[in-house]
Amino acid sequence: MGTKDSKHSNSQGNTLFRSAVSDTRPIKQRERDQSKPRTPLAKRDSQKHEQQDSTSTDLEQYAPTTTSPAEKLNFQRGSVSRQNMRDLRRGKYPIAKEIDLHGMTSADALKELRKFIGHCSRNRLNCIRVVHGKGLGSGSRGPVIKAGVKNWLRQWDEVLAYCSALDRDGGTGAVYVLLKTQ
Repeated sequence: MGTKDSKHSNSQGNTLFRSAVSDTRPIKQRERDQSKPRTPLAKRDSQKHEQQDSTSTDLEQYAPTTTSPAEKLNFQRGSVSRQNMRDLRRGKYPIAKEIDLHGMTSADALKELRKFIGHCSRNRLNCIRVVHGKGLGSGSRGPVIKAGVKNWLRQWDEVLAYCSALDRDGGTGAVYVLLKTQ
């Protein structure tokens, strides 16, 4: 069976690809479970919007501020000494646990971060790392998760301070967070 190469193709690459996938076959789709009644599309859309409305109310309460990919984040409560803040910025606290929020929606990131902070505080973990990314894939919206993290962490009493991580730990794509332990 002959193949016709377009003017933009690499014939050697096409040959290699075709030989690599020559023994593959299409995946058969499983028959849909007929025992479950299907929810009409309009009703599913309505339910989806209701869920989004409750999530957007939570997000509005914690509305993210704007930030840039290179911006260094920094926050401390009055109870945190300058020495403790200096040690945090220098990465001198051992990281007890970390969470990576890459690829999440704002709603999911907020929910997961809230659970994570509560868990770490209850388990007496003093310093954690939150990887939020620099937002380089967010296009004109800028770093959405980073902006959210910047604002969300300030709102929670368990958070005593945070600052951008050292380059070895994620730089401006992550923060060290100092927690109040319960």
